[in-house]
Amino acid sequence: MRIKKSHLVALPIALSLGACSSIYMPNVPATPMFREQGEVYLAAHSNIKGNISGNAGVAVGKHVAVIANGSYIDNGGDNSNELFRQQSVEGAIGYFTKIGKEKRQVFEVYGGYGVGTSTEVDRRATTTGMEPVETRDMDFDKIFVQINYSSTRKQKLNLFGKRRELNYGTAIRASRVAMKNFTINNLASPTEEAFFIEPLFFTRMELHKGLQLQYTNGFNFNVVDNDYLKAGNAVFTLGVTYNFGGRKR
Repeated sequence: MRIKKSHLVALPIALSLGACSSIYMPNVPATPMFREQGEVYLAAHSNIKGNISGNAGVAVGKHVAVIANGSYIDNGGDNSNELFRQQSVEGAIGYFTKIGKEKRQVFEVYGGYGVGTSTEVDRRATTTGMEPVETRDMDFDKIFVQINYSSTRKQKLNLFGKRRELNYGTAIRASRVAMKNFTINNLASPTEEAFFIEPLFFTRMELHKGLQLQYTNGFNFNVVDNDYLKAGNAVFTLGVTYNFGGRKR
């Protein structure tokens, strides 16, 4: 059986398209664990892949809070075959309350909106250095609903000669992310829309009053089949959080 040359050319192209990574990477969402009106929450997270996220929030009412997130991602070095950069900002308003018999648990739900830009570059090595093969640029917006559940450990952890508070929890976010503009090598291309489910888990250990060390891990999956705007990027970060203000717990 003879194989046409056009098929041989199309095969690696199809494989490369099927193997391309997502042009969207999730950020670290805000998990403020608000308990009282007047509390302020600040956080910063990072990992070795150049994913930097910052969060802020204020409990503006007895059960009402506003939060904001920002992220910057710069993944890929001078000799990397793939470069990825993303910037995004988002804000939300929501409800929080203490639950449980001893009020050690916190439940929060937020709804919000965000915007961002992403650039993904596939490169290859040449005699003169790394040359771009394909460059993909995207402007996007997102609408999301987020549910947080967190709890404070009843008994403190004895570590480094001090009893330290330990908190843990989860955040589940449903996000509709849509391309506003999408280009491949500066040529307009068909846009895509995704619906992501993004579960995330975190653990916090008290360093000082109000200041905590946080480890975060999470992932996302997409209910829509896309070529570029798809799931697959996990979140593993280490950061610090700081809560202050409000009444004493």
